Amino acid sequence: MNPEDIRKEAEEISRELEKTKEDIRKKASPLWWILAAVLALLIILMIVPFYGVKLDPEPKNIPAIDDVLPSEISLSENVSQNYQDLVNPLDPVIKQTSDKIASLSCTENKICQAKAVYYFVRDNIEYVSDPINSEYLEEPREVLATKAGDCESGTILLASMIEAIGVDAQMVFIPGHAFLRIKLANARNKYKQPDGWIYLDWTCKTCDFGEIPYQNVDKIKTFTDV
Repeated sequence: MNPEDIRKEAEEISRELEKTKEDIRKKASPLWWILAAVLALLIILMIVPFYGVKLDPEPKNIPAIDDVLPSEISLSENVSQNYQDLVNPLDPVIKQTSDKIASLSCTENKICQAKAVYYFVRDNIEYVSDPINSEYLEEPREVLATKAGDCESGTILLASMIEAIGVDAQMVFIPGHAFLRIKLANARNKYKQPDGWIYLDWTCKTCDFGEIPYQNVDKIKTFTDV
């Protein structure tokens, strides 16, 4: 075989090798894409829960009312019937109870602490309506002591406790009902209404943080700073 024939043979073999390598790459490509997609999914599944827990923590424990309340609570003889006067986050009983709930349920995260206080009131205070054609507002201490109150009195308690942990609150009024809204700038949007506030109705025993009964969402509301 002369040199020219050898050269041509070598070129032919080289072309065949390149074609074979290209065929291997084409056949392997879908498999590599699948493996890469699976790996990316595993990374996402590991990262998202980690950061989700940090950004949106849940209370680890909601104490019972008897676990955080002083054994004896003195009540005022003359209770105001003004909402703003009754909301008192600096009341030692309210402040100490709220701080205990926050420390027992959460680390130093304001969103988690607000959830804990809301769930505490929702789960420990029973809704009891006032007598017909009568309106009586209990002070927050009395609601804690009796473990019961109507929507306004329970909301006054919730407002006092929420503000005791440093969260701004307003009372919300619709015909025949009252509940609360709070401002937490760093909370996830899923908790917020279009106005940017988080609405809390402790009388709704199936409502999670940021939920109110659907029939009340679009009702005309008025608001009172507390």
